Amino acid sequence: MTDTTPRDIAFLGLGVMGFPMAGHLARAGHRVTVYNRNADKAAKWVAAHGGQQAATPADAAKGCELVMMCVGNDNDVRTVANGRDGALAGMDKGAILVDHTTASADVAREIHAAAAAKGVGFLDAPISGGQAGAENGKLTVMVGGDAATFARAEGVMALYGRAVTLMGGPGSGQLTKMVNQICIAGLVQALSEGIDFAQRAGLDADRVLDVISKGAAQSWQMENRGKTMVAGKFDYGFAVDWMRKDLGICLDEARSNGAALPVTAIVDQLYSRVQARGGGRWDTSSLIRLLRDA
Repeated sequence: MTDTTPRDIAFLGLGVMGFPMAGHLARAGHRVTVYNRNADKAAKWVAAHGGQQAATPADAAKGCELVMMCVGNDNDVRTVANGRDGALAGMDKGAILVDHTTASADVAREIHAAAAAKGVGFLDAPISGGQAGAENGKLTVMVGGDAATFARAEGVMALYGRAVTLMGGPGSGQLTKMVNQICIAGLVQALSEGIDFAQRAGLDADRVLDVISKGAAQSWQMENRGKTMVAGKFDYGFAVDWMRKDLGICLDEARSNGAALPVTAIVDQLYSRVQARGGGRWDTSSLIRLLRDA
């Protein structure tokens, strides 16, 4: 159930995901203060949605019951959450910090401990669903943290999440997101191979996708990226640069927990070849370019 009781909320990080996510909070009636490293982006958000912008994460977090953040990587999480002017420096005891960044489980546990030392709740809550999911309020939110903290924040996250689920203790949200990215990596490569095979066999690839998407081969990637892959268009989703960052996190964690990720390691190297061809900002379905150009 969504929470529309007006609250003071900060949102830190207004990228392609954070900008629309913060917008859902404002439209629901919450009093939103935003921070972005590029202040012009924050000013643009305020012009579109109202609210306020702040010069630092600490300033944005002052007096807020909830502080949501969605930044780039582990180092960004550390700086924005626990730096000298980070969110925790401005948060009151009893407030909650929710991190929607895809980062490592280690940094999630680190920030959880730092928040607890200040009497602040913390949830690691990475998201899946892409820019369209953020804009339409239909993200999947995978959450790690304490059950009582989750219960207080769940309704607010539901304003942009169609599925908001507590997966376990601190770090569990990030570990679940790793599983998500591992599965996607293999699916996109298989879809690339299938489409390339269909085209080389002289089949109508769009018609093939229409048929097999109604059977056991169906997947989100096929439904949402298959036909754009056939058309050779790769500006519809999550960038290769970000996927490589995520797969690096998965591979690091696997080295720690002993999991074998042979397919993931191969796909990570394939994405490195896409980057070498200048495709770092193409979406992840661009793996098919390596097969077409072989």
